[in-house]
This record gives sequence, structure tokens and C-alpha cells, in this order.
Amino acid sequence: MRTGSGPGRAGRAAFAGRARGRGVAVAVLLAVAAGTAAPAGAVAAARGPAGRVDGVWRSDGYGTVLSIHEGRLREYQVTSVSCLPGGGLRRTGRGGDGAVVYTGADATVYRIRPRRLGHSATLHVDGSVGDRELRRLAALPGRCAQAAPVGARAVFDTFWQTFQENYPFFAAKGIDWQAVGNRYRPRVRDGMTDAELFALLRSMVLPLGDAHVFLDAYGTGFFAQGRAGTTVPSPELDQRAQRYIEQRDLGGTRLRSFAGGRIGYARLPDDTGYLRISGFGGYDEAGPTYARNSAVLDETLSEVIEPGLKHLILDLRINGGGSDALALQVAERLTDAPYLAYAKQVRNTPDDPAKFTRPQPVRVRPAPGRFRYTGPLAVLTGGETYSAGETLTQALMQRPARTVRVGQNTQGVFSDILTRVLPNGWAFGLPNEQYLTPSGTTFDGPGIPPDIRAGDFVEDIGRAAPDSAFAQALAALRRHDR
Repeated sequence: MRTGSGPGRAGRAAFAGRARGRGVAVAVLLAVAAGTAAPAGAVAAARGPAGRVDGVWRSDGYGTVLSIHEGRLREYQVTSVSCLPGGGLRRTGRGGDGAVVYTGADATVYRIRPRRLGHSATLHVDGSVGDRELRRLAALPGRCAQAAPVGARAVFDTFWQTFQENYPFFAAKGIDWQAVGNRYRPRVRDGMTDAELFALLRSMVLPLGDAHVFLDAYGTGFFAQGRAGTTVPSPELDQRAQRYIEQRDLGGTRLRSFAGGRIGYARLPDDTGYLRISGFGGYDEAGPTYARNSAVLDETLSEVIEPGLKHLILDLRINGGGSDALALQVAERLTDAPYLAYAKQVRNTPDDPAKFTRPQPVRVRPAPGRFRYTGPLAVLTGGETYSAGETLTQALMQRPARTVRVGQNTQGVFSDILTRVLPNGWAFGLPNEQYLTPSGTTFDGPGIPPDIRAGDFVEDIGRAAPDSAFAQALAALRRHDR
């Protein structure tokens, strides 16, 4: 959402990254804390007719209450100190599984499937993986019916509290967020300039070193960063990388271009396939929905994954992320056996950063009715492999057939981006989920390490040096033939 009030994970922080736009990675919150909660017993008393979704809902985790009435859905972004209206969607149909479908102006699609008794439901966002649990409320939290406070202090409090209640990685990064608040809040004053406020908020989150944290103050400024020592993916870097690969690795052969230029492919003389993917989304500007992106990807994979392939190199080194579901669609073409890719959980207790929802398993299932490549696979990664590029890498670690990772550690950001608004209209985002291996570990922060370490790809491009990762991937695949 990889944006956070919606799927999966493309924004200015990573040119095709987990969607940063409002509603791209649905962010729906469990905790309506003191001062915002419905009256005692309201949840237990709230009941709705089976099959009906009209009413008020909150989810287990995230930070959003949903109000649904007469074909309209409205999000409310909630913390213990704030309730701000988010995006709106309209009802557009009903799915074959009984889900009621709502669509936003940005083509985001929510599917809400009520359970039999009518007091609980699941929410699925097209392009994301997994579902979110919803519980009925008797009414909107009281704070949502009040005018939101304005001014720099209200902006600061909403910003700080949203991280306090949702960010999972303070301990891993050695950050005392309470101390950060104590340090910076005395500097906030109503009447300070937008530039001063932006600089203060930026300073607060800069030490996180998290590529899924951003702050968009529109005309005042924009902040995003990558992990130290890495480069944020961009269209310019992507184009430089493609020219380098064509010259250095393919001997001047041009890549066949697919999916709006986001996917490139070449077949080497020894029947090794080279598949380069720079993002999971943005494949068709004329039809920007997840369904259209999925159809374009399916058509592309049918063109390039074909009989006769002896080896395959999958290059994710400059990959800004996007939809996790699209990433899994690639994995489904690379196996004949189903397997567990990873499990996903979300932080769901505002006052306890160690509490998460029960991990939800995410599986890879062989694509039915399609040719699937099951031979040796080399996956090229680096610090510019972001988000959905990383979740695909993580899924392929469990692939039954031989798979080797070559390059450097991935960026280390897996969560959908939880996209929020501030009282002054600014937008910001943060991660609030963990993606776990079958053994229960996470690669957030340091990223996924390679099996075979090679040189820095971006440095190699800049120096016009040989592509050491590509060469080592070929060697590893050919060793398999001996």
C-alpha cells in the first residue's frame, strides 16, 4: 500500500515507491484513545444487519476510523489528540465474494466484506497484500465531531503523536521519541513561519534514517531520505542504469521495453534471460488502477518468461517499490509449488510499541494457466532496492527452486506507508508494519543481505566500471550447470 492510507508501497521519496498518495495504502486505526473513544460499551453494543456496511468502523492497527453512509465512505485519521478527515470514496459495486467496493478519485479501491453477525468486517485494498480487521463503533469518536485545533502547536502535537502511536522501530534505531518531543515542543510557538515549522519537524525525523518517512509542506518544502550511503531511486537514475546495463552487460543490445518503460528484458545467447524491473506500478498512465497494472504485468511476463529459458537474472537494483501484490505476481511465475512468502503484522497498541496484530501469512501460489520458470534464478539487489522490490526479494528467499541473491543489502523499508494529513494541510508518512520471515525475523533497517556480495552498483555506473554483480550472477548460474 507499498502508501499508507492505501496499498501497497510511488512518491517523490522513491519514484515508484509504495504509493505515497492519500488513500494508496489504507491506514485504518485500532486505537481511539482517551478523549476520542466512543462511550463505554459502544463497541459491544454496536450491531449492524448482516451484509450491511453502513455505519462507523475502526480497524485493528493503523490510525483511521471509517464512516460509511448512503454509498459514501469517509476516512478519519485518529490519534489520542486529533481526528482529521482523510480521503473520501464512493460505492462502485459489489465483488463476487460479497465485498462492497468503494473507489476513490485517485483510483484506489477498498473492498469491505462484512461478517455474518454484522459487527465485524475485513477491509482489503487493491494492490496490497493481506486484509485489515474492522469492528463496528456505535458512532464516530467525539473528537471527530469537533473542529480540529489549528496553529503550529496543533500541527506539532498531531505529528509527534502519530509517530508515538504507530512507528514500530524506535527501539531498533535507538531513538527515545519521548525525549525528542520534550526537546522540540518548547520551541514551537503559534505564529512561527511555515519554514521554521517545517525545519523543526524535519529535524525530529531526520535521525530515523527511514526511507518510508516523508514530510510534504507543499510550497514550503519536501523531506525524504534514504539510508545513509544509498541513493534515492529516480527516473534519471533509472535511465542511467539502463544505458549502463545495455552497454556494459549486453554488449550494446537494447532491452525490450514493457509496461511504460518500467520493465526491460533481453535474452542472452546462452538462453539466459535478463529481466529488469524498476517499479511495481505506473505501467499504464491511461488506466492507473491496480487491475490495469496487473493486466499489463501479466501480459509482459507472458512475453518474457517463455519455454527454453536456461537461467534467469532478475534485476531489482534500481527499484522504487510500489504494489506488493504486483511483486507477488512476479513470484507466482517463478514456481510450480505454493509456499509461504512472509507474514505481515501491524503495530496496534498506541501506548506499547512492542504490540502487534497476529501475523497474517502471505503466500505465493503458482500462476494458473501460465508458463512458469522454475530453473535457477539470480536476484540482483542493492541499497536502491526499495519496499515492494524488497518484499519480492524476501518472497523469493523461500522459493523452492535454487535462488541466489547477488549485490548489496536492500534499503530496509518494507511497510506500506501510513499517509497522514496535518491540521495545516501538510502531508506526511511513516511505516507502521513489519514483514516477517517464516522464522519471525525482520530485515527493516539494515535490509536483506545478499548471498554473494558485489560492488556498489550506483558507484559502478558513475565510474563506468564493470558490473561486478551481473558478472557474479552469471558465474553463479553457470556453476549450477556443472
